Amino acid sequence: MTIWIILIIIPMLFGLYAQMRVMSTYKKNVQIPSRGRISGREAAAAVMESAGIRDIQIVRVAGQLTDHYDPSKRRLALSEHNYDGTSLAALGVAAHEAGHAIQDKVGYGMMRIRQTLVPATQISAGASQFLIIAGILLGAKGLGGIFLTIGAVALAVICVFQLVTLPVEFDASRRAKAQLVNLGIVGRDEMKGVNDTLDAAALTYVAAFVASLGSLLHILMILTGRRD
Repeated sequence: MTIWIILIIIPMLFGLYAQMRVMSTYKKNVQIPSRGRISGREAAAAVMESAGIRDIQIVRVAGQLTDHYDPSKRRLALSEHNYDGTSLAALGVAAHEAGHAIQDKVGYGMMRIRQTLVPATQISAGASQFLIIAGILLGAKGLGGIFLTIGAVALAVICVFQLVTLPVEFDASRRAKAQLVNLGIVGRDEMKGVNDTLDAAALTYVAAFVASLGSLLHILMILTGRRD
């Protein structure tokens, strides 16, 4: 029971805390307008332009914090509030996504590794839960053991993907913060709102990795007969 609490419950609570923190931080800073009144779309375009990137389409997508950069489609997607918004949160998120575009342009190694892992991770994410549930129901020996072993391999792929994601996200935020100041989009005295927003977002990636690692270790302990 103690191991189950450490490997499953604590990471789950950490994940909930990370989600609550990113939402509360975003809601706070999305209400603080930047002095320059530059929109998120304009900020993303300026950051990419400074790196010589002119062929990325910037589009508006529905939802909140649905922002992402898609290197395969050469498209940077910003959620509605961040596309049109001029808040410190909007500028931070928009510049962060532009940071991914810069990583793509310069051939940032960890991003290349992450993109290579995407297909395997998508398959693993779809199969791992079914395999693990089936394995637990059937028991850790025989067919159940086979299911658990394959499920553990799938979880390991997800863990590697999430581990590689950490430096990719941290580096994108670092590039974003530097460029927002260097280009005069945000004043140094305004950076606290940007920093808080991006740091809170980064915590969710840490929480996701911790949760997946905890689940993997738990399954490995079941396979080796250690449950307490």
